[in-house]
Amino acid sequence: MSAVTDAVQVAAPSNPFGQSIRDSLVVAKRNLIRMSRIPEMVIFGLIQPIMFVVLFSYVFGGSMQIGGSTSPADYRNFLMAGIFAQTVTFATAGAGAGIADDMHKGLIDRFRSLPMARGAVLTGRTLADLVQTALTLLVLAIVALLVGWRVGSHGDTNAGKVLGAFGLLLLAGYAFTWIGALIGLSVRTPEAATSGGLIWLFPVTFISNAFVDSSNMTPWLRHIADWNPFSAIVQASRELFGNPGVSTSDAWPMQHPIVASVIYSVLIIAIFRTLAVRKYRSATA
Repeated sequence: MSAVTDAVQVAAPSNPFGQSIRDSLVVAKRNLIRMSRIPEMVIFGLIQPIMFVVLFSYVFGGSMQIGGSTSPADYRNFLMAGIFAQTVTFATAGAGAGIADDMHKGLIDRFRSLPMARGAVLTGRTLADLVQTALTLLVLAIVALLVGWRVGSHGDTNAGKVLGAFGLLLLAGYAFTWIGALIGLSVRTPEAATSGGLIWLFPVTFISNAFVDSSNMTPWLRHIADWNPFSAIVQASRELFGNPGVSTSDAWPMQHPIVASVIYSVLIIAIFRTLAVRKYRSATA
């Protein structure tokens, strides 16, 4: 904490934008150091997505019909974009719990007493969570390759498109962490933040095309799934990875999933960052 205080007090630039960047990076560094000193946070964050990969691949692999095929290999290739997207969005709960923990310990009040940019604490926290999410995606991709996931299995792709898919996933993950930040500032305990960060994610991730073909849903549910921002992120990832799961829906996000994913993510960041920073000014432990 003293390192953060010293760094912020030394940096008193006349450029507010430059100060905001510096303050955000200082807070991000503080959170990354904290994560490195509590490795179980990272380890437990890796276990859940790995379990999803293994369980969905081998338990449901031969039961799901993808494009008229019940091949376990086709389902694994279909599944992985959904698992990747679910992993980055579930980071919301961790972001909310971390901020709620800082609130509970009084750290947020100490940060607010310093001459810092108003959104630096939250921006630094979300950037640190983004680094952890990137590490999780890297490990998850290795596990996916081990269980049989292959890029380009049902379409053309290249290294640029694969990197673009991971970039879209990280952008979406960063956007969702701002929702977690708002939740963390709005509740009294880290436990409540974890519950509040997860309870709404289950319908968002499961009423989508992440784990099943949405064309098999009832019409009203399929309409919700096709316009779900999460579905656009999954569909865009599948297209860039060259995996099965081409949508037959006429919904605009399914026809233009890459553009839709960027629009959804930018809108979520703009809306929830504004709300979170506003809440940060008045939130009390």
